[in-house]
Amino acid sequence: MTARHGVTGGARDQRGQTTLMIIGFAGVLFMMLAVVVDASAAYLQRQGLATLADGAALAGADAGATGGEAYTGGFRDDDRAIQTERVAEAAVASYLLEVGAFRRYPGLGYDASVDGGSVEVRISAPLDLPLTLPGGPEEATIAATGSAAVQLSP
Repeated sequence: MTARHGVTGGARDQRGQTTLMIIGFAGVLFMMLAVVVDASAAYLQRQGLATLADGAALAGADAGATGGEAYTGGFRDDDRAIQTERVAEAAVASYLLEVGAFRRYPGLGYDASVDGGSVEVRISAPLDLPLTLPGGPEEATIAATGSAAVQLSP
């Protein structure tokens, strides 16, 4: 009778271990799901910010090429229009307001600069992560850059 009692006790122990294993796998599955969902949200926001940065850089470069600077400054030796920081920054700010970027991405920040004959724009915005892991960050900052130049065609 003692041997029989040992077999029954072993079966009960295995059922408890199976339940624990199923709970563990569910936890791992949830963590993997959270990582995929958060990575997808970050990727989509980065794509949106990249589109904004490209559009803002184009607006800044275009403003420099159509303003008074185009007539007074002309073009550089590499056939790029001479750009000024002041005109580029104003055009970038105007573009971001026009397209509603600050409404769509609360906390949006940007930096516009002129490097040689091209306008460079860096845009960043916080992202509230849809799913967070215990001990993990609840928010991430996503950034994108864009640049544009006006160049003469031969």
